[in-house]
Amino acid sequence: MNRLRYDRQRGLAGQRGFTLIELMIVVAIIGILAAIAIPLYTNIQARARIGRAQADARTLVSAVTMYQTHMGSLPSGLADLNAAQTNNLGQVAGPFMPSTPAPPSGGSPAWSSSYTYTSTTSGAFSVTANGDGVTVVAP
Repeated sequence: MNRLRYDRQRGLAGQRGFTLIELMIVVAIIGILAAIAIPLYTNIQARARIGRAQADARTLVSAVTMYQTHMGSLPSGLADLNAAQTNNLGQVAGPFMPSTPAPPSGGSPAWSSSYTYTSTTSGAFSVTANGDGVTVVAP
């Protein structure tokens, strides 16, 4: 009996835990923060995939340029960069890349299954990949 009266005198200070309203407010705040963070995270992932595709394309362009310098002509395909090549002077160089990289996985729309290499007889070439609504072209 004595204990019961003591708790009544303490009032709110004697309560333990959170009220339902306090819990609902916390849940609402967490929901708002999640609604802000999830789209930002998705955007960051897309930018990372695009950045990777750009870096891979630049690397492929560099390897094609080294091949062209050594052989005196452009490769017929990206697979030519993965093997040693002998030029007209009997000099061996390469491989210019250990393997051809694959474009990033995922994305909306998804990335193409491989980088596209095109060349012309005039000595121009390009490396292309498509995905995440973007076309990466180098050089």
